[in-house]
Amino acid sequence: MEILEILIPFAGGLGMFIYGMQTMAQGLENAAGGKMKSFLEILTRNKLLGVLLGAGITAVIQSSSATTVMVVGFVNAGIMNLQQAMGVIMGANIGTTVTGWLVSSTEWAKFLSPATLAPLAVMVGTVIMMTGKRFKTKEIAKIVFGFGLLFMGISYMSASVAPLKENEAFCSLFVTLGKNPLLGILAGAVVTAIIQSSSASVGILQSLAFAGLVPFNAAIYIIMGQNIGTCITAILSGLGANKNAKTAGLMHLLFNIIGTAIFSTGAIIYLSYANPAWASGNITQTQIGLVHTLFNIATTLLLFPFSNLIIKMAEKIACRESKNEKTFESFLDSRLLETPGIALQALEKELFEMSDLVREALTLSRDVIASPNEEKLNRINEIENISDRMTANISDYALQLSSMDISQNEHKETLEILQVVSDLERISDQCENISEYTLQLIQTGMSFSDNARKQLLAMAELTLSCYDHSIKAFCHQDSDAFVLTIEEETKIDRMEIEGRSENIRRITQHRCEAQVGIIFQDSLVSLERISDHARNIAEERSLSSAD
Repeated sequence: MEILEILIPFAGGLGMFIYGMQTMAQGLENAAGGKMKSFLEILTRNKLLGVLLGAGITAVIQSSSATTVMVVGFVNAGIMNLQQAMGVIMGANIGTTVTGWLVSSTEWAKFLSPATLAPLAVMVGTVIMMTGKRFKTKEIAKIVFGFGLLFMGISYMSASVAPLKENEAFCSLFVTLGKNPLLGILAGAVVTAIIQSSSASVGILQSLAFAGLVPFNAAIYIIMGQNIGTCITAILSGLGANKNAKTAGLMHLLFNIIGTAIFSTGAIIYLSYANPAWASGNITQTQIGLVHTLFNIATTLLLFPFSNLIIKMAEKIACRESKNEKTFESFLDSRLLETPGIALQALEKELFEMSDLVREALTLSRDVIASPNEEKLNRINEIENISDRMTANISDYALQLSSMDISQNEHKETLEILQVVSDLERISDQCENISEYTLQLIQTGMSFSDNARKQLLAMAELTLSCYDHSIKAFCHQDSDAFVLTIEEETKIDRMEIEGRSENIRRITQHRCEAQVGIIFQDSLVSLERISDHARNIAEERSLSSAD
């Protein structure tokens, strides 16, 4: 019963701490909109800027895991290269120390006492969330509410573990962890990996330190282990991603393992021989924050010059793991849905990849009209199968994203993507139809007349141009490309009518076999429908922006 009396309040306090931290981080991210995403894109031009940016963003959202997941998402989407990612990952380790200073502020800033400030913050945040009408107002309320809940959680945890100070078995456990560095590192890594938050893990350690339960040496090794354990989130995020994204997660892991190996060796030598009395003394919450900060800053300063070597090591490991990797890779990762701005960008990247594939199918369709080729026909069918899978993936991901708490602009962009992916899939279907018509010609040994082939080729060339302009109009909101798309689609409509009339004359005048005429007519219709879908794509974003 005594154990339950400690565990239940501690578990409740931990839950409040983690939920408060996540609520505050989500509020900050949503209030900022896409700004953090833009900062990552613009300012990561070199590793040093990346370190500063990674530290700043992580300090704001109080989660190195969230920052590294962002990084994995950007690398997976091809927005950030591995050198830029390395800098942000290093900075994230520094930024995550802010939570420890917030928690320890109750020792050096009495006005932040959870007993007075936390309940007030929770109350103010709740009232604003219930009464506020604007999106950003509610998100700011989440920040205040999360801040208060975080402190209340720490207060609960600290109060619940206070009786353990009289428990000899529990105290001896920390003495053992202090005397055995490997066990201390392992304990910190395992706990952090389970809860997937180094900030929460540090908060637990500080609540135990507040009760006077943690010796200095045990705390140092546990803190080092926590830095390794926090890598689990980035590793998991890379599992469903491409090789570069896996490499980014491994870079984070290698960086922390190497730093821990170096500084734990130094700590063992210093605490065992130079200052053993200091090692056995109890550590305070503020000292934990200081050790955590110094360790991460020192690791970054030491390993920054060797960051390219860490990248190469991670690439070799990722390459070995990806030998049997399938050629079709998706940029979509369900874990990115926790950061909607990143998820939306990954969704757009996937859509643009699909548009490139569909363009290849359309180009091949033009080529097989000019000169039937079975290898090209097979490639068109292969692209159609890939397009079907991509359509299903994009649609499912977009629906998940649209159901989340996202801004109005993000919701609008998600719906636009849903519409465009539908048009792209139908263009791919029409390309497959053209390949089937061409295959019929090959199998029957028939062919188009020179005049008929020239008509189809001219229409196919214009259809390809119309498609290119439609994608440009959608991606860049290019008004000139939009106008060209409309003009070319209108011209293709006229060409389809003229081609149909000429085809009927050839058949009635016995200048063309009826079966060839039907295939010609079907090919005309497929090209005209492709141009219709191209026009839909161009109008989707151009018309919505006009609204």
